[in-house]
Amino acid sequence: MNPAQVAHFRKLLTDWKQALMEEVERTVHHMQDEASNFPDPNDRATQEEEFALELRTRDRERKLIKKINESLMMLDSGDYGYCEICGGEIGIKRLEARPTATLCIDCKTLDEIKERQMG
Repeated sequence: MNPAQVAHFRKLLTDWKQALMEEVERTVHHMQDEASNFPDPNDRATQEEEFALELRTRDRERKLIKKINESLMMLDSGDYGYCEICGGEIGIKRLEARPTATLCIDCKTLDEIKERQMG
């Protein structure tokens, strides 16, 4: 991967991480501001369900932030863009579509087939 591509993916990953971190901040403020004890059990249940949904979404984003950090570390070490299984290059188009990809399209396809057969 040439230096321009490395810089491009670094910016892409850091911008994505920053956007996710801002969303986490918004959620924290929203939950603090909106938390109230409704006398009506239906209103309280609705609010709790809304908070649970937000927390589930933030948990998925937390896992994504971890993957982004791992991808940034791989960029630093020079391992970014190479498949963890076969060692071949992950295509630029695949990295554009999924910047945290760790498997080439062939290995990912085989992995998904195995997953379907086992599950």
